[in-house]
Formats: sequence, structure tokens, C-alpha cells
Amino acid sequence: MDNLSSTDWSLIQVFLAVAETGSLSAGARRLHSSQPTVGRHIKTLETTLGVELFHRHARGLELTELGQDVFHTARAMQRHMSELTLKAAGAQTSLAGDVRITCSVFMAHHVVPDLLASIRTKEPEIKLDLLATDDTENLLFREADIAIRMYRPKQLDMIAKHLGDITLGLFAAESYVARRGLPQTPEDFINHDIVGYDRNDLIIRSMTDHGWSVTRDTFCVRCDNQTAYWELVKAGCGIGFCQKHTAMATDGIIDLDLGVPLPTLPVWLTAHEAMRHTPRISRVWDLLSDGLQPFVS
Repeated sequence: MDNLSSTDWSLIQVFLAVAETGSLSAGARRLHSSQPTVGRHIKTLETTLGVELFHRHARGLELTELGQDVFHTARAMQRHMSELTLKAAGAQTSLAGDVRITCSVFMAHHVVPDLLASIRTKEPEIKLDLLATDDTENLLFREADIAIRMYRPKQLDMIAKHLGDITLGLFAAESYVARRGLPQTPEDFINHDIVGYDRNDLIIRSMTDHGWSVTRDTFCVRCDNQTAYWELVKAGCGIGFCQKHTAMATDGIIDLDLGVPLPTLPVWLTAHEAMRHTPRISRVWDLLSDGLQPFVS
């Protein structure tokens, strides 16, 4: 394995993707490539190194003992390459260039588009990529330059700024209220149709903390995707929870104030410290920070 350092870096990236996902098909999806191409790259790498990297079985691929050694070495190489890339990118002085932003799917639908339109108007030389995902993107490996998080990041070498907290509320569509009426008390609310999550137990835990005895069967309609969840509430499927700013900007929605304290969502901006003061990233950081202020308290 002495020739690992001289191996084509693209082959090592393919190896890491397959090792981390456990199959050629999953690795291909991560790399936006095809399964046969990824398979050929793995075979080339094994031939180059003169070792078998994976055991093939019905459930997918499993690293051999030598493959485990290669994996740890490859991850270290990836970290060093990422650090080099970050330092090089952080030294750029031009405002022009690309900035990649990641946030939750709900924020990407209901909050961020207007902010990016404003940034494009103010800074037309900056090109923006929006990665809408509820997964945690790794800023170290440049999967994103700036992240909008609903939690404080714990990764090292990250700069984070707490912008404030988003207020949540209970809401129902006018069509639902016309059909079922308005709940007047917290006890009354539990007897109404409630839109809940499917496999995510966050709403159940929050309601239990506030004294409601609920289970998954309490909810008449269930969905884990938060954007689709809000569409169900808008359509009149039942009463649901939403970020207050977004809900109050939606036509045909009624705010149900039952006097029940609800949790808030903290909003954090995060970037790698090596990139934070790159001019274009610093500028987008400041514009996002200002643009998100109306949504937080």
C-alpha cells in the first residue's frame, strides 16, 4: 500500500464514498455517477494497490481488514486535502465567485428564496448554490460554505452565530375551522383533528412535556416532511404546528392561541473559520444575518 499517496485522488474519493455508504449504487448516487463506473474505479484501485478492499455479499460491500487500513489512511488524506482547499479558498480576495448555502427543506421553501433574491440584487457577482436538506452537511469537506442550522454546531474549527429563536404556533386553515370549529381550551384541542409526524416523535415528546397524553394514533394525518406537513395543514386536514412568521404570511390560516407555551427553534449561522473571512462568504454571511432578523426574536 506504499503507492496509495501516488494514486489518482479521484479513485480514493470513489473508494471513500463506497466505503461510507456500503454499496456501489449508494456510492454512485453520492458521487452523481453510475454504478458500473464506480465499480470500475474500485477495481482499478484494488489492482493499483494490489489488495482486495471489499468483501462482496448480498447486503452490499464490507471492508476487508486491509480495506479498513486503507480507509483510515484515505480519510486522513481527505482531511488534509480539505484543509488545503479551505486555506486556498480562504485566501481569495475577490468578491466574485460561488457561495454554497445549506438549510432545512422547510427554510429552503419558505424563507431562504427571498433572502437569496435580495443577495443577488445587491451582489450580482456572487453566484449562489442552495442545498435544501434536513441532513447535516459537513462544512469541513466544502459540501457547503454557510449553514443555517436549528441547533448549535459541535464541529471543531467552526464559527457560529446565534441569530435568535423562531417562534412556533398552532394553526388551522379556515376550511378546517368552518368544518370543525375552533378549540377554546387545551383540553378541547386534543379532541380535534391534529396533523402530526409519522416516524419522527418530536411532536409527541413536546406535547407530552406540556401534559398532553398522546401517541402516534392521536394524529389523524401524519407526515415527516415539514413542507408537506404544512401543506396538509393549509389544505384543512387538521390543526398543526408551524413557524409563526411563515404561518401568518399564509392566506387562509388562523392562529390558535390557546395559552400553551411552545418551544422555540434556535437559528445559527455556521461557517468554517478558514472560510469565514473570505470576502464573498463574509458578505453573504452578513446579508443572511440581516435578512433572517425578521424571522427570529
